[in-house]
Amino acid sequence: MHSDLSLHQAAHEIGQLLLARRMKLAAAESCTGGWLSKTVTEIHGCSDWFDCSFVAYSYEAKESMLGVSRVTLEEHGAVSRETVVEMVRGALSKSRANLAVAITGIAGPSGGTPGKPVGTVWLAWGRGHHPPVTEVVHLQGDRESVRRQTVAAALAGLKTILSQPHDAF
Repeated sequence: MHSDLSLHQAAHEIGQLLLARRMKLAAAESCTGGWLSKTVTEIHGCSDWFDCSFVAYSYEAKESMLGVSRVTLEEHGAVSRETVVEMVRGALSKSRANLAVAITGIAGPSGGTPGKPVGTVWLAWGRGHHPPVTEVVHLQGDRESVRRQTVAAALAGLKTILSQPHDAF
C-alpha cells in the first residue's frame, strides 16, 4: 500500500526531474478524479513544472475536453488502450505541457465486466510527437485502494520516463 507520504515524495522527485529538463506536465484523469493532480499540486513550487489537469469522467467530457473520438469510446470503451492514448494526446495538444500522463480505469466496486474486471486501469505517458507509452494494470482492493495504487503507478511511470536519456522517449 502506498502512503500519502510516498506519493508526495514521488511527486517531489518528479518535479525536480521536470525542472532539470525544463519540462511541464499535464494530466488527464478519469477514475482517479484529480487525485494525481492533487498530489502534484501539494508540492511547493509546482507551478514551475505543472501546467494543468483535465478530469474527464464521462464520455462527453473525454470528447469535449480531450478530443477523444466518440467512435473510439463506442468501439473500445472508456477503459481501453485506444482511449487512454487519445486522452494523453489531447492533454498534450490542449495544454502548454510537453509531457502528459493519462489515466482511465474501473475503480469499483461495480462497473467491471468479465473482460474488464474492477481494478483494470489503463495509463499512458506522452511526450511531444513521440508515440505514447501505455500500460494496463490489474489492481486489487477497494475503490480507494485501486485509485491510490493508480496514482502511484502513474507517478512511477513518470519517474521512469524522466530518468531515461532525453532522446529515449
